[in-house]
Amino acid sequence: MKTKILQSSALIFAALFFLNSCNSKKEEAPVAEIEPKTETISLEKEKLTTELRLPAELTGFQQVDLYAKVSSFVKLLKVDIGTKVKKGQLLIVLEAPEISSQLAAAESRLKSMEAIYATTKSTYNRLYETSKVEGTISKNDLEMANGKKNSDYAQYQAAVAAHKEVSIMRGYLEIRAPFDGVVAARNVNLGTFVGPAGKGSDLPLLTIQQQDKLRLAVSVPELYTGYLHNGDEMTFNVKSLPENFKATITRMSGALDLKLRSERVEMDVHNTKNNLLPGMVAEVLLPLNAKDSTFVIPKSALVSSAEGLYVIKVVNKKATRVTVKKGREIDDKIEIFGDLNLKDKLVKIASEETKEGDIINE
Repeated sequence: MKTKILQSSALIFAALFFLNSCNSKKEEAPVAEIEPKTETISLEKEKLTTELRLPAELTGFQQVDLYAKVSSFVKLLKVDIGTKVKKGQLLIVLEAPEISSQLAAAESRLKSMEAIYATTKSTYNRLYETSKVEGTISKNDLEMANGKKNSDYAQYQAAVAAHKEVSIMRGYLEIRAPFDGVVAARNVNLGTFVGPAGKGSDLPLLTIQQQDKLRLAVSVPELYTGYLHNGDEMTFNVKSLPENFKATITRMSGALDLKLRSERVEMDVHNTKNNLLPGMVAEVLLPLNAKDSTFVIPKSALVSSAEGLYVIKVVNKKATRVTVKKGREIDDKIEIFGDLNLKDKLVKIASEETKEGDIINE
């Protein structure tokens, strides 16, 4: 009897143990099946619009340094720094006595040769008219008179050229304004020796700038040159003035500087108020507007590692690394270029820990 009671107790204990073990397995099974989910995004195209701030320089639209063509002394100085001048206005009168002497000699020779030529020409004409009566003038005498006339004419033309040359040199003694502008620099005084060579040519006599219209030049890095075009409008400012100014791209060099690897872009600025000065450093705000839509992703989806830049693309729930190049950045977005298509699924928060072929649970 006791044996039966013991056997039934053992059976009950075994059944309870089996039930407890089954319950514990049922509780543990769901925990083992839980896998972390990875957030993905669908790749889309956007027209990214950004702005670029770059330093620029204002210069006179036209600027010229005036030098002396001949060795001379400053006789009259009619302008000073800040003087507004008009095109053709007399600025400086130089003095060179030797040129005056050369001009007088050239004039005398010119008059002499003119008189000689007039005489020989008159002689030839008379002989020619007389030769029309047969037997009066020999053919040889007529030819000699004609040769003398042609020789004197050539010497007369040489005298004219010599006189013109000295007259031109004499004209160099008067320095005139090549365009409307302002005298920005003066490096001479009355009596200063100036010339085309030597100590007198170290500095220009005057520097003339056109200040009613300025040239704003900026060097744009290679990465952004494709976003700018002639006619694009932009704003700029200078430290000394609180207001913002507008300018339009007028000229682009079309080539990169070999040292800076940047393109020179110029804008015309109409300085109607004369509050902008040549030489000012400006800050230009360049709008970078893309012509076409490009792939734009969150910055967290781009991985930068020793292997390069890449995104993680999900194909059949498996991770695939796609190498890309990055473009412009704005806020938390970045422009990318690579072997990608619309609606591709990318891991939103990517990292180097995700390897090629890893299972991605979306």
